[in-house]
Amino acid sequence: MKGLILSGGKGTRLYPLTYTRAKQLIPVANKPVLFRVIEAIRDAGIREIGIVIGDTGPEIREHVGDGSQFGDVEITYIPQDAPLGLAHAVKISQEFLQDDRFVMFLGDNVIQGGISTLIRDFNDNDAWNSQIVLTEVEQPEHYGVAKLDDDGRILQLVEKPKDPPSNLALVGIYMFDANIFKAVDAIKPSWRGELEITDAIQWLVENDYKVYPYVHTGWWVDTGKPRDMLDANSKVLEELTPQMLGTIEGACEIDDRVTVAESATIINSIIRGPVAIGENTTIKDSYIGPFTSVYDNVVIENCEIERTIILENATIKNITQRIQDSLIGRNADIDQADMKPKALKFTLGDYSKLRLPPQP
Repeated sequence: MKGLILSGGKGTRLYPLTYTRAKQLIPVANKPVLFRVIEAIRDAGIREIGIVIGDTGPEIREHVGDGSQFGDVEITYIPQDAPLGLAHAVKISQEFLQDDRFVMFLGDNVIQGGISTLIRDFNDNDAWNSQIVLTEVEQPEHYGVAKLDDDGRILQLVEKPKDPPSNLALVGIYMFDANIFKAVDAIKPSWRGELEITDAIQWLVENDYKVYPYVHTGWWVDTGKPRDMLDANSKVLEELTPQMLGTIEGACEIDDRVTVAESATIINSIIRGPVAIGENTTIKDSYIGPFTSVYDNVVIENCEIERTIILENATIKNITQRIQDSLIGRNADIDQADMKPKALKFTLGDYSKLRLPPQP
C-alpha cells in the first residue's frame, strides 16, 4: 500500500499565521500537523508516501525533506498547479500510485489513535474497493454526510444537507483501490470548478463497487480554523507522555503533566499541564497554565498564559492580564510599555484579530 497526503491548501481561515507559513506546518503540541499525519501513515506500516503540494510547496519540501527524518519513509512530491479539488489531486497522483491500494489523508487533520486499524481492515478485505472514515458529529448539516444501506455499505454522500440522513460525517481519510481512477475520469467539475472526491465516491457506489464505512469512535479535529487548532492542541497535549528534560531554577512548581525540552529553562515559574515547552525556550517569573504549547526559541517573562499556542522566536514580557485562547505567531514581540503616555500601540498584520478585556 501507499500513502497520499493532500497538502496544497493556503489556509486562508488561519490568516495571518498562514501568510508566512503553510497551514500544515503549524504545530500542534509543538509538532507540525503534517508531521503527525506522516507518522500516522508510517506507523500503519506504509513507507511510500506522496504529498500533493501547491503554492506552499517549497516550504513543505524544506521542512519534510526526503522522509528520512521519519525513519524508513520515502517521500514523493506531486505538484498541483491549482486547487482543482481532492479528486483532481488523486488524478494527478496516478503515476505515483499506479495500481496500488492507498490511503488518502488530508494534511491538516488530527485523529486520535492513528490509522493502523483502518489499514488492517482494508487489507483484510481484498474485495473492498473503498473504505471511508466517518465519525458521529453533533451538527451533521455542516459536514459531508454518509447514508448507509441495511448491509452497512455506503449508499449516498450528501454535502452539508439541510435534512441530514445520518450524523456520520466524512473526516478526510479515504482508502481506495485503482478503480478510483475510473471514477475520477468519469465525473465532471462541480459548481466550484473542482473535481469533488464525494462525486467520485458516489460514482463508485452507483456503479456497484464495494464502498464501506469505518466509523471512528475517538476524537478528530480538522485544524482549519484558530479554534480548531486550539482544540487539537489541547487533545494532543493530554495524550503526550510527559518528559522533564530542561533546566529548572529557583522556586518553581511544575506538575507531572508537563513536557520540557532539554535546552529549555524554567525560572521561578508555575507550570500546570498539560503543557509542552520547546527547545531553547526560557520561561521566567511566569505562570503557564493547561493546554498551552510553547515552541522553540521563545522568551516569556512576567506573564500568565493558558490554552494558547505560541510559535517559535516569540517574545512575551510584562503583560499584566492573563493571555488565553490565543495563537501567537513566529517572531511576535509583545511587551508592556514602560513610559507615558499609557496608550495601546499595535503593529498588526492583515487579518489579525485582537480582543481587549473590558475596562474597569
